Amino acid sequence: MGLFGFWSSPEEKRKEEVRTGARAPDRTERKQCWDARDSFYRCLDKHDVIDSVNGDGKKIAEKQCAQENKAFEQNCASAWVTYFKRYRVAEHQKKKTLERLEKEGANRMAVE
Repeated sequence: MGLFGFWSSPEEKRKEEVRTGARAPDRTERKQCWDARDSFYRCLDKHDVIDSVNGDGKKIAEKQCAQENKAFEQNCASAWVTYFKRYRVAEHQKKKTLERLEKEGANRMAVE
């Protein structure tokens, strides 16, 4: 952001509007967001971190994946960043629950 809250370019202004949710991202901006998210996820996977928001996972992510997280937060709407970080944890919990149920003998049901 430029001096006194003015953006130094229209691109910076648009990027800030997308990040705050004031403007919807276009196709290119969405792809940049997803690429940044995937890069952040790869870093988390490399360091065996599931939850980058709480506890030890947060500390490790802040130390080991700071650059990827910064790019993720710069290229995505803040609401998307929050959603993707929480979604990662929820998907992991869902996977673990399904594995536990299968070990206990639960059967998969076909959903129509």
